[in-house]
Amino acid sequence: MVAIAHTVAFVGVEARLVEVQASLSAGLPGFAIVGLPDKAVSEARERVRAAFQAMSVALPARKITVNLSPADLPKEGSHFDLPIALAVLAALDILPPDQIDRVVSLGELSLDGRLVAVNGALPAALAASEDGRALICPAACGAEAAWIDAVPVFASATLRDAVHHLTGTAPLTRARPGEVQMPPRHTDMRDIKGQERAKRALEIAAAGRHHLLLSGPPGAGKSMLAARLPGLLPPLAAAEALESSMIQSLAGLLDDGGISRQAPFREPHHTASMAAMVGGGRGARPGEVSMAHNGVLFLDELPEFSKSVLETLRQPIETGEVVVARANAHMRYPCRFLLVAAANPCRCGYLTDANRACAKAPTCGADYLGRLSGPLLDRFDLRIEVPAVSIADLELPATGDDSATIAARVAAARALQADRYRGLAGVQVNADASGALLEQVAAPDAAGRALIARAADRLGLTARGYHRILRTARTIADLDHSPRVERAHLAEAIGYRLPFLQGG
Repeated sequence: MVAIAHTVAFVGVEARLVEVQASLSAGLPGFAIVGLPDKAVSEARERVRAAFQAMSVALPARKITVNLSPADLPKEGSHFDLPIALAVLAALDILPPDQIDRVVSLGELSLDGRLVAVNGALPAALAASEDGRALICPAACGAEAAWIDAVPVFASATLRDAVHHLTGTAPLTRARPGEVQMPPRHTDMRDIKGQERAKRALEIAAAGRHHLLLSGPPGAGKSMLAARLPGLLPPLAAAEALESSMIQSLAGLLDDGGISRQAPFREPHHTASMAAMVGGGRGARPGEVSMAHNGVLFLDELPEFSKSVLETLRQPIETGEVVVARANAHMRYPCRFLLVAAANPCRCGYLTDANRACAKAPTCGADYLGRLSGPLLDRFDLRIEVPAVSIADLELPATGDDSATIAARVAAARALQADRYRGLAGVQVNADASGALLEQVAAPDAAGRALIARAADRLGLTARGYHRILRTARTIADLDHSPRVERAHLAEAIGYRLPFLQGG
């Protein structure tokens, strides 16, 4: 007899259904798992044996074979423990085969039969929903998986509880989704003295998801500015929150099953490897660019990052997704993020201060920022200088609007963009517009066309740089509630292309 249970294998953020086939046959006693299992899956047989002993279930002196189908799909992770145990129990006639055929299960078994939390419960619930099956998972994963309300989710604390549920002895109650989390904000734009131009650039970046580069001496407030950007972004829509949570679920970052409506904020250290940034390593896991999906990726000390790491960002910035190709894996992850980067003007940081600059000025600045390629710099819509703040300025009263006021303006501009691009696949904000669509929504008036023509000639703009100015001008017009892009909007957008960082 062959008993079949169902579970999932993860390919990127996608959970693919896997049949777990168990059979008992004559031959030398043994327990074999086949179907491209990794080390964690192969070790499941020992955990299953111990969990059965804890339930007083003895394995017969027969050959037990477990096949994970499709056999050519790599199987990784300890979440295969529970479906393997259920399939073997069905093969032993302890569980009714028709009952385990109706569910998708995942969970790691401890030696005493408890079910331990695993990553990926949320995408697994989505796969179960699409296949019309219920989901059984560890109790610690129930609140996370229950966010997919189209599928019945049953959270079991032990293997014994799962068996009792499937036999009808003690049915489990449906799990309830975790809380929607909106962490309190401890930072506010009013904390920053001066830097009005930088604050304006942050508002524009948040309103249209425009990439921003901040350059200035140490202590000017670049990191403080970037840390306050999430407070300006509107809460994630339900679909966006679920999309981001899928990635966080695979990485094991969901706390107590709660889904956050706050945009992610990731700030990897400049020593991050290529695999850590764009994804890869064992199992081709998602990288920082995907963890920042629908949120902010902040790269402090940008020139200190490895050049090869920085160059890998060029394609994800343009396409909104990253493909991690390896010899045994080909994963596609979404990575639609707002990139904010900070850089000192030179290695010592005081190039603009004649009293403190090193003897190598100004070539030290050209050498330092020369680590950033022109094509990469060309992808920043806003590139501004953040000057040092004097001690006298710090003693002055706070100026400018607080984060809540700015966030309200950003939300109003985002609402205009949502109406403008409704029904257009892959276009949500002005930064996504391109081609004929961009020319239609951001067409400047006659004075604006003359202005941008002169700027293009003087600054040597590339076609990408020209289009990014149009996108930025469209966002500035949205913040002004202007239906057309006027000359003043273009003039401000052009002003955010720093001459000493010209990439086009």
